[in-house]
Amino acid sequence: MLVARSHDCDVLVIGGGIVGLSTAYALSRAAPGTRVTVLEKEPGPARHQTGRNSGVIHSGVYYRPGSLKARYAVRGAAEMVTFCAEYSIPHAVTGKLIVATSREELPRLHALAQRGRENGIAVRELCGTQIAEYEPEADGLAALHVGTTGICDFAAVARRLAEASGAEIRYGARVVRVDRRPDRGVAVLTAGGDVVRGRVLVNCAGLHCDEIAHRTGDDPGARIVPFRGEYYELARPELVRGLVYPVPDPAFPFLGVHLTRGVDGGVHVGPNAVPALAREGYDWRTVRPRELGATLSWPGSWQLARRHWRYGTGELHRSLSRSAFTRAVRRLLPAVREDDLVPTAAGVRAQAVLRDGTLADDFLIREGPRAVHVVNAPSPAATASLPIGREIARRAMAQLTAQVR
Repeated sequence: MLVARSHDCDVLVIGGGIVGLSTAYALSRAAPGTRVTVLEKEPGPARHQTGRNSGVIHSGVYYRPGSLKARYAVRGAAEMVTFCAEYSIPHAVTGKLIVATSREELPRLHALAQRGRENGIAVRELCGTQIAEYEPEADGLAALHVGTTGICDFAAVARRLAEASGAEIRYGARVVRVDRRPDRGVAVLTAGGDVVRGRVLVNCAGLHCDEIAHRTGDDPGARIVPFRGEYYELARPELVRGLVYPVPDPAFPFLGVHLTRGVDGGVHVGPNAVPALAREGYDWRTVRPRELGATLSWPGSWQLARRHWRYGTGELHRSLSRSAFTRAVRRLLPAVREDDLVPTAAGVRAQAVLRDGTLADDFLIREGPRAVHVVNAPSPAATASLPIGREIARRAMAQLTAQVR
């Protein structure tokens, strides 16, 4: 048994990505004096989802009105711009175009405009000839301009949150065991042999959050199925002024291959979405049999594959064929050639899949005795990290307060 009556901290956060660090930051502001410890298995913050994305500050235009995603993205986008300005973190409010390239996409584009307005976002619907006002090289039948979309360096945001949180942050601390006693607290054992005890556990472990929930003794109700997103860098960045997106498929939480000018001036192209063979499987060579077995043994994985095999086949084809990937890009930007696409670092998305094969489309937070588990925090989690952190902190503080009564 690991748990003893003494505690090293009040709130013990597992995961040093942007959501875990935002939670620590929110705790320090909501309840000064609260002792917070963050355990991160990597040697520094933001080494996975936070530091391996296209750096987009999402406006909230895509998300179902009233959902946590919609509420947190709209609020979080404005707060993220303010945070970056306050701490001199590279950022810009660029706006973006969502471009319809076929007649079948036109009703979906209009519905997206209506959804954006319902979420309180200013959008402008464009005909095909107006697209060149924003992106001279883009081509389409119609487009939606969303002015509040921006870009930033989310890894820099995470580092600043870590510094400003006042929390004790332990890097290189991989959690291998969790021991929870509702009347005493939670203790974790790290791979290095350290035991850390807290009154409440907050699980922000991203790609490993379901495993941490199970080790705590809670059922997350979902399994993390990792999807790799592969990116290219555009060798001719002058072809793109800002951000150019396709009209997304409403059946999937993925936005499709898009072009994003980053804060460094380079243009990212991608990502696609293919199953990863490991939770940190950033290429096809990385295979972890235990993790792959866990994905394959989950009934939801087979239901998902059965339901969406056509979509998945297309994504797989684009992963294995640069020419197929190029064709997808050329639908938006006809001037792009295959040799314009230079491979760059991939990312892996921690997608929660329910037992029936449903992709969890909203933020999913579960609670157990002395524990708060962030089971699904997909894009726009980085954009929305400040309000998400406050919500997780509120739940953790409620558990702390209940213990005092």
